[in-house]
Amino acid sequence: MEKKRYLIEIGTGVDMHGGNMTTASVKAIKNAMSHCCMAGIHDVLEADIKDVALRIKVSCPKPEELDFQALKEPVNFYEDVEIVTEKGGCSEKGLHVAQMGAGDNLIVAVAVITVYVKLPPQANM
Repeated sequence: MEKKRYLIEIGTGVDMHGGNMTTASVKAIKNAMSHCCMAGIHDVLEADIKDVALRIKVSCPKPEELDFQALKEPVNFYEDVEIVTEKGGCSEKGLHVAQMGAGDNLIVAVAVITVYVKLPPQANM
């Protein structure tokens, strides 16, 4: 099977009060996933979910603090998921609200999801 790019989607996520890299990044992944309906995978390519691979690139201020299992949770119904991280995103002093998180550090994360479809070599479209 040959992997062909089908879709690239971008999402953003923010942890407003807790300074949590994983919370912001999971929100970014969910945001990107909520922008697309990949009906063409089934309707046009006649493929199914097992023929889909995802590459998720997450950019946040401290990628070393990310929980990779939590990042995969929003897409756990896909078998082939690669998570790549890089330093980026944004942080800013926010507002401390004790009931909403630990601290006043606002974190912004970005996720870029590339969707690949695994097709037989002769299925060049």
